[in-house]
Amino acid sequence: MNLNPRTVNPRTVAIILHDILAATFAWLAAYLLRFNLEMPPEFQAAALTTLVWVVPLQAVVFWRFGLYRGLWRFASLPDLKRILLAVGLAALLIPLVLILFRVSAVVPRSVLILDPLLLVVLMGGSRLAYRAWKEHRLASMLHPDSKPVLVAGAGTAADFLLRELARNPSGFHVVGLLDDSRDKRGRLVQGIPVLGALDEVAVWARKMEVDDVVLALPSAAHAVRKRITQTCSDARLNVLTIPSLEDVVSGRVSVSSLRRIELDDLLGRDPVALDDSGLHRLLTGHVVMVTGAGGSIGSELCRQIARFAPAKLVLFEQSELALYAMEQELPQRFPGLQIAPVIGDVKNSVWVNQVMAEHRPAVVFHAAAYKHVPLMENGNAWEAVRNNVLGTQVVAAAAQAHGVGKFVMISTDKAVNPTNVMGATKRLAEMACQAMQQRQPNQQPGGTRFVSVRFGNVLGSSGSVIPKFQKQIEAGGPVTVTHPEITRYFMSIPEAAQLVLQAGLMGQGGEIFVLDMGEPVKIAELARLMIRLSGADEASIRIEYTGLRPGEKLYEELLADDESTLPTPHPKLRVAKARAADAGWHGECLDWLALTCFQDEAAVKRQLKAWVPEYQPEPWA
Repeated sequence: MNLNPRTVNPRTVAIILHDILAATFAWLAAYLLRFNLEMPPEFQAAALTTLVWVVPLQAVVFWRFGLYRGLWRFASLPDLKRILLAVGLAALLIPLVLILFRVSAVVPRSVLILDPLLLVVLMGGSRLAYRAWKEHRLASMLHPDSKPVLVAGAGTAADFLLRELARNPSGFHVVGLLDDSRDKRGRLVQGIPVLGALDEVAVWARKMEVDDVVLALPSAAHAVRKRITQTCSDARLNVLTIPSLEDVVSGRVSVSSLRRIELDDLLGRDPVALDDSGLHRLLTGHVVMVTGAGGSIGSELCRQIARFAPAKLVLFEQSELALYAMEQELPQRFPGLQIAPVIGDVKNSVWVNQVMAEHRPAVVFHAAAYKHVPLMENGNAWEAVRNNVLGTQVVAAAAQAHGVGKFVMISTDKAVNPTNVMGATKRLAEMACQAMQQRQPNQQPGGTRFVSVRFGNVLGSSGSVIPKFQKQIEAGGPVTVTHPEITRYFMSIPEAAQLVLQAGLMGQGGEIFVLDMGEPVKIAELARLMIRLSGADEASIRIEYTGLRPGEKLYEELLADDESTLPTPHPKLRVAKARAADAGWHGECLDWLALTCFQDEAAVKRQLKAWVPEYQPEPWA
């Protein structure tokens, strides 16, 4: 054995000495047990004589089996297995060595059997006892100031959490687990009992005198998480959650880094299944361009596209600040990604064509648009039309002229039976893409395929009610909601971006894809949920109703009345069969958009109504 102090940790030396003492004790104890603790003098001499042969032999075997490379605080079944193998081999070698070296001392056969059994207990037990001590299994006794918590879930995530909390106390100790699996009731996980079902959280919280519940259900459906959170909120229990498994695996955080549950945890949805191989064919090694690259959807599209290693990612954005932020972020997150940050206005045909001629994108995602309904409704209608319709037409025409393979336009649910200028302009932009497709049939070799994708609100986007509600809650209220019955669809920004990529892959040209937005959410209920998640209630932060704003609908739709949908191979995507536009409208629309003089609001809305018959402005418009 090489015990050079420069290569052996002092703790390792201490462990070696421990095992030598354990081996010595086990050998002598085996003799004592053989003779019922009354060892004859001749056998006392035999025990001591053989000890000088047995213990060094066992020490060499232990070293060769690598028993001193592990850490006791992480001792587990593999360590116990190595101890069993090492002790077993040493037990076989001891009689051979004693015979080979003609040691005359008498060794009873029962001693040869008892010694390895005692040694396994001493070596394995001491390691497990040390781990149990280090992990503070009796956390409530060792840390009287820690708070008792219940854990919702009794699966792998809960097991990881209990281990982490034991190793790194975070001010909590777990007193019970809850799980809907009947097979787990009454069982123990890391010594903690599974008390009952998830819906019984309020009952067990009272019995166990806890105020905090930790959700350890990373793979559970969001509906389940929302139900448990609602139950806890009604019982005035604080709800915490573990980090995502992605963050834990990446090493950014540990399982025990508990945080308050957030809105994304409840309104988010099940992960999107993507056709990765198809998206690699579409994006990997190709130049991809994103307009509105600094916006909520555009920036997330850039992040999702970057995962597929495009040859170059062209970021086209009007906002200098937003473009700078993306220019700084993407190289850090995706080293080696080639980006081309371009400042520009999508209405500037000369510049858009110049950019496409220089970079030759194979795919264009058009996310640049004005999206704020009230702002576009009063005083800004002509700018909304020019940006949303003319901008789409300019980028689409440039894409066609420069041989872009796929053009994907981001639309909105507000384009369905629009009651506002923003929705009508996005419907007109959809029609422009369909007209471009009709002018260039799918069978034309090398032609551009134009695809539109509709979806509703995304969590945390600029202009969303959620950041607004958060600021109002932080200020102590009131939280302003326009109407008690107003309802919207929500999805997370990453999910929306992923489905846009999937729709872009599937589109053959001329389709309007509709994303499955799940169940609609009442904005008033959303406000109440956010207030409860903040730890407050409606008595301290009230909700105030301000009335519908210009152009705002109570309910959003994803399909117009005269539209139907067709299924696609992807469960969260359907194709809308939209109303065919009247012949000749496209040329007239382009002539109108080319006007440089200002168009007053009433004239803009009359013209929108002429081309989008389903557009029904509200009386105040």
